[in-house]
Amino acid sequence: MNSIHEECGVFGIYSTADDDLAALTYYGLYALQHRGQESAGIAVNDDGVFRCIKGEGLVSEVFSGNKLQSLGTGHIAVGHVRYATTGSNAAQNIQPLLVNHHKGRMAMCHNGNLSNSYLLRTRLEENGAIFHTTTDSEVISYMIVQERLRQGSIEKAVSAAMDTIEGAYSLVICSPQKLIAVRDPHGFRPLCYGVTDNGSVVFASESCALDAVGAKLVRDLCPGEMAIVDKNGLRFDTTHCGKVPKHFCVFEYIYFARPDSVIDGASVSLCRQRAGRFLAKEHPVDADIVIGVPDSGLEAAIGYSYESGIPYAIGFTKNKYIARTFITPGQGSREAGVGIKLNPIREIVRDKRVVLIDDSIVRGTTCRRIADLLWQAGVREIHMRVSAPPFVAPCYYGTDIDSADVLIANRMRVDEIAKEIGVTSLGYLSIENVRLLTGTDSGFCTACFGGNYPTAIPDKTAKNRFETKISEQQKG
Repeated sequence: MNSIHEECGVFGIYSTADDDLAALTYYGLYALQHRGQESAGIAVNDDGVFRCIKGEGLVSEVFSGNKLQSLGTGHIAVGHVRYATTGSNAAQNIQPLLVNHHKGRMAMCHNGNLSNSYLLRTRLEENGAIFHTTTDSEVISYMIVQERLRQGSIEKAVSAAMDTIEGAYSLVICSPQKLIAVRDPHGFRPLCYGVTDNGSVVFASESCALDAVGAKLVRDLCPGEMAIVDKNGLRFDTTHCGKVPKHFCVFEYIYFARPDSVIDGASVSLCRQRAGRFLAKEHPVDADIVIGVPDSGLEAAIGYSYESGIPYAIGFTKNKYIARTFITPGQGSREAGVGIKLNPIREIVRDKRVVLIDDSIVRGTTCRRIADLLWQAGVREIHMRVSAPPFVAPCYYGTDIDSADVLIANRMRVDEIAKEIGVTSLGYLSIENVRLLTGTDSGFCTACFGGNYPTAIPDKTAKNRFETKISEQQKG
């Protein structure tokens, strides 16, 4: 509810059976829709013949009518849902990215954000490369294709490219004969795999997508690990594993992932409930009910209720038919959309001292609007508890906060934020406890809470940095 958004979700499937891969990929992307709502795409590979459909909108909008059938049959398919963190949501930036090169064809889907993409793109352009998009994903594809011209296989090319690219990337890559999945050495973003009853191998950003296509979760790929599937079966390359410490994005557990997903062996729902329990211990308060802001605040609210003994109640109703209001770029649209999406249940909250649980506070404006809705519904007190520490630093690894200037916690103390957003009291989860959401210290990236970045900070960080670069080149 506070306008943090991740980049996207990826899906890939390799089948030797007569599976309808276009339909299965559609179902997988439907399960990953929460990860990106700006655009969607599917590419199906039929013995080296690639068919691809992609477009702006939700999965159900892009693949309406007979479009799925037009993708035909094949033995490999990859799919993507996108929320842009590098490059605009223009049509040319929609994935999968399809590349024709001297040694064949490739379709690639990317979740994450490269921290050295601007530097790499500049070098490539100086050597004559022509880019067709303004995404860092195309930089990855260029690096892989360059290496493919020197290496004996697509997997060796991907491994060689990993020596150069830095930052967050979970990839699924389709070559004429192989499906490859790879997770960056820090393991910033999730990527898991499973197997269906008929032996199809499925890769996805989250296990909920495996469930959607009837695949059994086997495990998550390790940071730096590559999986390769072809006619000879499934194999793994661990060349890049263990070179750097793990830095998994803690916001996957707090906010991004679907609660029914299991990531790196930990239930997302239980991690959020644990966050609520921690909050109840760190910031106790006398109150009548605990309510959560749908959807990612609900499990944390249940955890707070369990630990505190304060009854849990459903305080809001959510309009399930609002598609993409939460990713509107303008702040005015963002604020106006809150009242359309959420409405307090007055009979539940009226005359109550309310503990309000949400996942984060970024700019503060959305929280203010939610608090206003509760005051208008007649609450006596609002004690807001946040299942994350204060967000004080930008993220360069796949969320859309590229500047510290927009973060309210950089400008105000906690008591000042409470006054600004209109709540009686405010408490954040501590960094010490956010590291323990899975039960142990799992090696999280917490840079957005304190600025301790696991990679070099890029010089150019704006979301539209490549659009700006093109504009400057045209002026020259």
